[in-house]
Amino acid sequence: MDVKKLLEKNVRRLDALYAGQDCTERYCGLADAFRAQFGREPAMFVSAPGRTEVIGNHTDHQNGKVLAASVNLDTVAAIAPRDDSVVTLYSAGYDQPFQVDIADAALREEEKETTFALIRGVAERMRQLGYRVGGFDASVTSTVFKGSGLSSSAAFEVMLVAAFDALYNGWTVDPKENARISQFAENVYFGKPSGLLDQSASAVGGLVTMDFACNPARVESLQYDFGSKGWAVCVVSAGGEHANLTADYAAVPAEMKLVARELGEELLCSVTPEQLMAALPKLKNRVPDRAILRAFHFVDETRRVEDAVAALRADDLNAFFRAIVASGESSWKLLQNLHVPTSDNQEMPLALEMSRRLLEGRGAWRIHGGGFAGTILAFVPFNLLDEYRRAMDGVFGEGATTVLSIRPEGVVRID
Repeated sequence: MDVKKLLEKNVRRLDALYAGQDCTERYCGLADAFRAQFGREPAMFVSAPGRTEVIGNHTDHQNGKVLAASVNLDTVAAIAPRDDSVVTLYSAGYDQPFQVDIADAALREEEKETTFALIRGVAERMRQLGYRVGGFDASVTSTVFKGSGLSSSAAFEVMLVAAFDALYNGWTVDPKENARISQFAENVYFGKPSGLLDQSASAVGGLVTMDFACNPARVESLQYDFGSKGWAVCVVSAGGEHANLTADYAAVPAEMKLVARELGEELLCSVTPEQLMAALPKLKNRVPDRAILRAFHFVDETRRVEDAVAALRADDLNAFFRAIVASGESSWKLLQNLHVPTSDNQEMPLALEMSRRLLEGRGAWRIHGGGFAGTILAFVPFNLLDEYRRAMDGVFGEGATTVLSIRPEGVVRID
């Protein structure tokens, strides 16, 4: 494969995907790694972007609404088919490859929360749905840094589906189907009870609003260019570790469902703020108080998503920013997912308070992603960007602040 010629053929597309940044060195390096690891040429590349959750914190698993976007950071794999059922995947930063014989679909407890589980889970779900799967070799690199709230795991899952699809199904898997397959692998095989937000934003791409009360979820494109309005979209890596936080994440949907069941519903999407308020005498002492507070967050947050989307469509950034800030305050006070109670450090609350003092009246800030550790999101005017970056990097480390661009496409193959 002549990678430089391949990239030249796709230059306009790649320019849009990577916001004008030259990806030649990265792709050529990935092809070189593939040759060194497997002794042959890659057949093609597949790329799945990270995502930013613009608004809608912990709403998807209750069939609520969310506004999200794919970003110009991605997971890329150089891939080629094999003539057996073994997937061998080298990932940058790991000395040994991940190797799975996908002919064995058994769900293994010892593989929970590992890459092996994701490979096996994606292959099995595609097989169940009637898609062809087979072995392949892959060399993978990612700019979606772990713990960023940009969902490195979802990008990896979406990339896996794309690899099987590109090599064995002629690129026929719909992006929304890709997201559902990826979610199955994460929920069932990996063992993390995530919603569908992360995978949908990565697979579908662009700025998208999602309504999960519909079956299948309604995903609609929304065109808005923050850069042309003078605003940078930033994430700040405040620190903290996501390891061993599965129980904290799992408690959020579990507690919300507990409240819903007390009200005769399966999920909170069928409950209004008025119904929840009226039910307080019944709920008190039957469910934990934190569960009630988390339920209030959900019913308010879904309405905030509607307000934020309407504000963007009306080009009313002030109203949009008010919704963003209110979302963050609700996550802090009601959802209570900004830090781990057993930790002495509170990196995310500190980053948000710094952002408030720097941006109040001039931008917006909120938690980003699942919470408990990781990143915050900020909308920063260009004339304050250098000052904001200096302040945040000065506390959280050089390079903590990343300026993002919204990627126009979700998962893609380059061949």
